[in-house]
Amino acid sequence: MPETPTGAQLRLRHGELSAVVVELGAALRSLELAGTPVLDGFGADDLITGGRGQLLVPWPNRVGDGRYRWQHRELQLPLSEAPAGNAIHGLLRWTAWHTVGSDPARAVLETTLWPQPGYPFHLRVRAAYTLGPAGLETAVTARNLGGDPAPYGVGQHPYLTAGTAPVDLSVLTLPARTRITTDGRGLPTGQEPVAGTPYDFRTARAIGDLPLDTAFGDLDRGADGRAIVRLAHPDGSRGVDLWLGEGVDWVQLYTGDTLPPGERRRAVAVEPMTCPPDAFRSGTGLVTLGPGEQHTVRWGITPWRHGA
Repeated sequence: MPETPTGAQLRLRHGELSAVVVELGAALRSLELAGTPVLDGFGADDLITGGRGQLLVPWPNRVGDGRYRWQHRELQLPLSEAPAGNAIHGLLRWTAWHTVGSDPARAVLETTLWPQPGYPFHLRVRAAYTLGPAGLETAVTARNLGGDPAPYGVGQHPYLTAGTAPVDLSVLTLPARTRITTDGRGLPTGQEPVAGTPYDFRTARAIGDLPLDTAFGDLDRGADGRAIVRLAHPDGSRGVDLWLGEGVDWVQLYTGDTLPPGERRRAVAVEPMTCPPDAFRSGTGLVTLGPGEQHTVRWGITPWRHGA
């Protein structure tokens, strides 16, 4: 097979569900139910834009100025969001991962995060994608191979669609009681309850023209321990749920208003995160991964339809 700009294409199938995972960044390229996309993804030959489907390791979201202090060391990350002066979405998005296991409904990819300026820690990271009756489950495991404790967080950046374009008509349910307020650089300035604000989607309602690039916390969970974010077509005929497992305590929603024309507000990025923005500096939700320790979290995407 000819080499593609996103590397090997791992095609998964279970019943009416199909997905494609790529070697570049172990990103989720597509997810479909009976041939209908539930992700706004990318093509095998495309340059990935807007973080589509990418894994965010060893931190999701932003680190202001790329500068943080860790155990008496001052560390400086590359400013990958240069216009705002931030480091954004980790260090493994543009790394080649290799397949360590696969079958028709499952793909497991792995890579090494080598010590480097700004992040002098040594991690082995594994991503397992599994299609089943409940949709797609993603499990990300990191092991610290080094001799020093490492700061760690993880997330992902899938764009969900319920078949409306723009997303204004899509009906959102978000079981979050607080949101993080931010400055013009996308960095936290505080937290506030969503009650009584335009950001309260605990009861399902249309997104409307509200621009979202917002992290939410204090998630309400079901008896199974999962919090579920739902995006639905306004006629109730179809939709997609993203569930957040234990340890995934934050979710960022992004309506793409700052993307290039043609990409704006055509889907909603629903980003599971183990920590909020700027966690490397605030310490909020940050995992300390000790030498030899391992950390695993899970989230998943469940497409659904009625009246088929």
